[in-house]
Amino acid sequence: MTAVLPKPGDLPRGLTFRLVAGGLDRSSVRCRVDPSATPSSLPRLKIAVLAPISWRTPPVHYGPWELFASLLTEGLVASGHDVTLFATADSETSAELSSVVGTGWSEDPDIDPKVAECTHIASVFERADEFDVIHNSFDFLPLTYSRLVDTPVVTTVHGFSSERIVAVYERYNDRSAYVAISDSNRHPRLDYHATIHHGVDTDAFALHPSPGDHLLFFGRIHPDKGAAEAIEVARRAGRSLVIAGIVQDQGYFESAIEPHLDGESVQFVGSVSATDRSSVLGGAHALLHLIGFDEPFGFSVAEALACGTPVIANDRGSMRELIDDGTTGFVVTGTDAAVGAVERVATLDRGHIRSVAIDRFRIDRMVDAYVEVYRQVRAAGS
Repeated sequence: MTAVLPKPGDLPRGLTFRLVAGGLDRSSVRCRVDPSATPSSLPRLKIAVLAPISWRTPPVHYGPWELFASLLTEGLVASGHDVTLFATADSETSAELSSVVGTGWSEDPDIDPKVAECTHIASVFERADEFDVIHNSFDFLPLTYSRLVDTPVVTTVHGFSSERIVAVYERYNDRSAYVAISDSNRHPRLDYHATIHHGVDTDAFALHPSPGDHLLFFGRIHPDKGAAEAIEVARRAGRSLVIAGIVQDQGYFESAIEPHLDGESVQFVGSVSATDRSSVLGGAHALLHLIGFDEPFGFSVAEALACGTPVIANDRGSMRELIDDGTTGFVVTGTDAAVGAVERVATLDRGHIRSVAIDRFRIDRMVDAYVEVYRQVRAAGS
């Protein structure tokens, strides 16, 4: 069940995207489209987008899978498709919204995650006959419903929380078209229909008029993400460090991060609102992304590049797919290499970095590629 996608440049153009209500506020995503650029010869599709319900869609601060579902949904609506977004009731969308739970279970401790997720997924598949395709952005559990319906299912594989869940993907390998978010994240035991990198709203990010000399860590405070390593690199490079993100591992924060916080050489600013993301990412000398795991994608990397901010990343996972080593940032191995890259950042052209990011991560490229997958799986099943 493998097909070759046309190059994004060969697909219809004409979509542009923006965020309103504060310029960068992801809580109010809207898109605009030139209707004359949408090919009238192709029928519009009825698409169900199944978002996670850990957070609202789009997320107020953290929630990468929900962010993806929102950007894709708004892009599909803008390109003329009939979309129903299955998400929390407090979500905001220009599509039809269908909900069985009021808020995300990460935001309401009274919600039982398993109960909410089971009823949420069932609500999509109980309406399967209404749609041309179901887009599963919810991980592996919805796959267990896929043989119960005739509607094609496209699944974006965001990553593998454990090797144990791969067995579910294998069981339904012939029932859902799997889309990888990076080539590095393709599992060798699975078949994939395509690799489609996430899009970001590049219009919501801009070159900073006067970026500072400080370094930035932007992500979950968790051992996998490399906040402690960023502190060490900044210290050795003689630069201050700003740490931004939610604390996901409190013990790690208290033992490895908090003792270094002095408000000057190392600052912790917590979770950054959508409105401030461009200024925080764009204002740094470089983003340090010294991950200790094979990251499937990395929204903060793409967003930093969209600001023209170079990224220094460990050579793990998708980083070589997102970063052009020596041009838009540096892909390194080890602390010494990361420290050396800090000073080399000044040689990079921030305007060129942003230009490359716009070309590579525009939302319309992602949307066009997914629509092509939808059409291919429908044709294969007819």
